[in-house]
Amino acid sequence: MTYAPQGKAKPVVAPGEFVFAAAHLDHGHIYGMCNGLLEAGAELRYVYDSDPYKVDAFRARFPGVRLARTLEEVLDDPEVRLVAAAAVPDERGPLGLRVMTAGKDYFTDKAPFTTLAQLEAACRKVAETGRKYLVYYSERLHVECAVAAGDLIREGAIGRVVQVLGLGPHRLDAPSRPAWFFERRRYGGILCDIGSHQIEQFLTYTGAQDAQLTMARTTRHNPRYPELETFGEASLVADTGASGYFRVDWFTPDGLSTWGDGRTFILGTEGYIELRKYTDVGRSTSTDHLYLVDKEGEKHLELSGRVGYPFFGQLILDCLNRTEYAMSQEHAFKAAELCLKAQVLAERSA
Repeated sequence: MTYAPQGKAKPVVAPGEFVFAAAHLDHGHIYGMCNGLLEAGAELRYVYDSDPYKVDAFRARFPGVRLARTLEEVLDDPEVRLVAAAAVPDERGPLGLRVMTAGKDYFTDKAPFTTLAQLEAACRKVAETGRKYLVYYSERLHVECAVAAGDLIREGAIGRVVQVLGLGPHRLDAPSRPAWFFERRRYGGILCDIGSHQIEQFLTYTGAQDAQLTMARTTRHNPRYPELETFGEASLVADTGASGYFRVDWFTPDGLSTWGDGRTFILGTEGYIELRKYTDVGRSTSTDHLYLVDKEGEKHLELSGRVGYPFFGQLILDCLNRTEYAMSQEHAFKAAELCLKAQVLAERSA
């Protein structure tokens, strides 16, 4: 809930050239989203939420941001180009429609939808307005070793990608979670929620435009929260021929030094990459470890503070220039579609 990486400032615009607002502060990812945009040179003008406690905490982190009394106050300002939001998951799609109707681009926390109907409505609104519906898939976009892995793959370091294996464990820390977190209708299911990260990475690293789900399953192990899915897994085959498997869970033990031992394994025809994103368990509590094995040998790259987060600067320039260098709309929506379909498949198979 509070994962908010901070990088080095690398402005891509002049002061005041790109103004944005933050709204609906229901998930702590809003802090990471705003950090990234500010480091890339954006100006944070407004914050809006109906909960004054959330607003006060946000303004303590980002002094000088103006308090908007209503969302309409934000939407009516012609200088605001983008609204960043981390609403309750089932409210993210409808909120995006309001933002795009007002002529703004929309940047939402993942998962961007909880139903396929919401996705279809967003597709129609994007086509109607020409606005962007951008998604914060943080486990790739805001992790330096994950950024570096994409660069290495594009450079051909491991040949053609054959398979991607993703592990996404998270710590539950139930007392810190809001009530909606435990309501299936509101959070969308584990494959829709944290599974969305894994599917987005699979599409990125394989270079796929589409994929077919071959298996999806979820289980529940916490009787205190009967609607909470605590484990999920799925398998996919990309249109490139590459295969993928991932598992996600809420079982991180208290003894781990961080919230989750997230790892990604990428097998290519000429080598392989392993990412140890948030810790190198048993060895180091530092982040962003990349292991590369190829024909030349074995390499361990410690990348924390060395790569940066180029997505945010690219996002700003895409909004200004109407380009798609940060992430294409098709890619953002395809990752969302597949995680929603994985959730449906899992529940039909139960």
